[in-house]
Amino acid sequence: MSKRARRMNRRESAAASQGAIVAANDNRSEAVEAFTFGDPEPVLSRATMLDMLECWHNQRWYEPPVSLDGLARAFRASPHHSSAIILKRNMLAASLEPTAWMSRKAFAGLVQDYLVMGNAYVQEVRNRLGDVMRLDHCLAKYTRRGVTPGSFWWVPGYRNEVEFDAGTIHQLMAPDINQEIYGLPEYLSALQSALLNENATLFRRRYFENGSHAGYILYATGQFANIDVDAMRNALKKAKGPGNFRNMFVHSPEGKESGIKIIPIAEVGAKDEFLGIKNTTRDDVLAAHRVPPQLLGIIPANAGGFGDPAKALDSFFELEILPLQSVFLELNDQLGFEAVRFGQRVRAAE
Repeated sequence: MSKRARRMNRRESAAASQGAIVAANDNRSEAVEAFTFGDPEPVLSRATMLDMLECWHNQRWYEPPVSLDGLARAFRASPHHSSAIILKRNMLAASLEPTAWMSRKAFAGLVQDYLVMGNAYVQEVRNRLGDVMRLDHCLAKYTRRGVTPGSFWWVPGYRNEVEFDAGTIHQLMAPDINQEIYGLPEYLSALQSALLNENATLFRRRYFENGSHAGYILYATGQFANIDVDAMRNALKKAKGPGNFRNMFVHSPEGKESGIKIIPIAEVGAKDEFLGIKNTTRDDVLAAHRVPPQLLGIIPANAGGFGDPAKALDSFFELEILPLQSVFLELNDQLGFEAVRFGQRVRAAE
């Protein structure tokens, strides 16, 4: 009984399209093929769509244009990134003169939120007569601006949101060129450098933890007996794992010069690349924060150093800390009384 012919699927048709007869000199499978990947493109290029949109809302509060949880996790991505922010926070907190409404502890948290998130919120705690007793720091990571003008929401998690009493929350925000609902931190242009700095450190840690430190080719061209080759092979295998920093002794009687060569393939290049990435990303982060390197304990690479640290501190205070003080003095205008007050600083170079 004859069977009907079966229709070939797409894979079989593609294979058959090459022809049933293969030439004897057909070496296409062994030929060298070359191709290029094209120009590099940023992975986050679609994020520029946020520049053309407003902050979306869920009929109750607006969502920030960037992930506040991501900014919080990136705070400790690079030691220079977090150290620069902590330096500004400490200097601002030290220059504060505590009042009956604002404590130095609440102000330090307010400053840190402003520098990390680009937003800072204070909550009025009132007595039964409606007078302000004190100002509490409200975490910017979980505070949202409401759709209704003057309203704010506390959103710590799913289905745990609570609306604040009207008129009790005051917001300080770093200006953004795309929207006026939330502020954005000034260091966003250097955030990729801070993350690259972290990636380089993590890659280096994994390199040392996995125990594979050979990083070279043992190229032997002399006349060796099989037992000698096996001995060298076993010695190389034992160089992996705990105690891998070992030296290997090879004795070759009547061996010729250059019979054994060690060709490094990874260690030197990886070391230079690691140091270059660390130094370049550090400079990017410090440029974004505008912090002199000598104030962060960075050791200069040249003999000349970074100059007088006292003069650098005075310039930094005048160019960075004083403008930040003016930002927090805006709270007095919103509250109607002097809750934030700064002391007079004596120049360190005098």
